[in-house]
Amino acid sequence: MIDEKEKDMLLENKNVVVYGAGGAVGGAVARGFADEGARVFLTGRNPDNLDTVAKEISAAGGSVETAVVDALDEKSVAEHLDAVVADAGGIDVSFNAIGISPRGLQGIPFADLPVENFLRPVTTYAQAHFVTAKSAARHMIPRGSGVIMMHTPEPARVSLPLVGGMSVGWAAMEALNRALSAEWAQHGVRSICLRTTGMVETPVIDVVYGLHADALGIGKDQFTAAASAMTHRRRPTTLAELTSVAVFLASDRASAMTGTVANLTGGLIVD
Repeated sequence: MIDEKEKDMLLENKNVVVYGAGGAVGGAVARGFADEGARVFLTGRNPDNLDTVAKEISAAGGSVETAVVDALDEKSVAEHLDAVVADAGGIDVSFNAIGISPRGLQGIPFADLPVENFLRPVTTYAQAHFVTAKSAARHMIPRGSGVIMMHTPEPARVSLPLVGGMSVGWAAMEALNRALSAEWAQHGVRSICLRTTGMVETPVIDVVYGLHADALGIGKDQFTAAASAMTHRRRPTTLAELTSVAVFLASDRASAMTGTVANLTGGLIVD
């Protein structure tokens, strides 16, 4: 008898590479991809974090491998993908979930923000996403299929104070997403961005909300409540919600979606 879960797996026989897989977002989507039958290749700069996620995926019966890769280093990324293709036969999905520390970058008025601190997220996000997308496309385009995926929070679209260059960096990612699709969708390679609110389950948002609360002279719980109240649902996006949509968008069922942003902000941004 065929197991119903196995029969309905959305990503069976898919090979997925996740950058920043040791973080909260990268780890969550990696587990979600593996649960739906994908073979996942976890990359990041901290091997201990990668091993933690890999053990969870293996314990659940998933297929997983890890590698230390710096998403900013084109040579490192290209060599890793060459090895993945040699082993697995191809790459179906590339999900870049890297992040940088908000300390020194957020919660600071523009007038007091050093230029280098403003530029850091802009250059880091643009470079890392271009490097990983370009490297994946080199393998996807000859096969005529593939999905490039990225994640942004709501300041990519809505103007909020004290976010520094982060909002500019995230907006650049969404612009890159559209540009990649304009060139590559005709070759079967889709580009998709998922936009959420800040997710309070993640350690980085705990730090971010603390920085903003301190800058405004209020408690972190008060700031968190105010941020949640901005959505129609009066609550932020969850990691589980992001993961479930990421799985669908990575699957062939979303084949008509490319060059777009999946709006998971719960009404904070209304398209």
